[in-house]
Amino acid sequence: MTQKRGFGWFNLAVYWKRKYRGKQDKSAWYLLTNLLDLNTALKIYAQRFGIEAMFKDCKTGGYNLESSQASSDRLVCLILLIALAMTSAWLYGQRTKFQKLDSYICRQKEKNRNQKRHSNFWIGLYGFNWIEALYGCQAWVKELVGFSRNKQAYYQRGLRAMELIQQAL
Repeated sequence: MTQKRGFGWFNLAVYWKRKYRGKQDKSAWYLLTNLLDLNTALKIYAQRFGIEAMFKDCKTGGYNLESSQASSDRLVCLILLIALAMTSAWLYGQRTKFQKLDSYICRQKEKNRNQKRHSNFWIGLYGFNWIEALYGCQAWVKELVGFSRNKQAYYQRGLRAMELIQQAL
């Protein structure tokens, strides 16, 4: 498995999800692991996808850490601030999901998609952004809704949704 000798023992785990509702993954997972059982290896490997999403959030998908060009001391402070902000957004998103308010912020699933669409972090971040946008644009939106009275009911539903989202804070 490596070009050099001296690598310790390992197990080869092969996992292919069975067919479910007429769908099956195109390929199997081949994992080299030092863990003794397949279920533990799969559980730990599946956690990798959450870590990959977190890296994207720290890079170009969110905080744009790569473009900060900070010195090493400032980078440590920046990473600490990002960790606090991510934790806050994640907790807010988790609370929003627990209260079943995430459908106001995002589509939970798309057609032909088996996995959830957005993470707790994403839901928390966008929920907070919606609240900020509400305060910044509320006067304009009220004026625009005044031009189209048939949109008034939708506007009232949106305000109720925003009130519920704020309660999750």
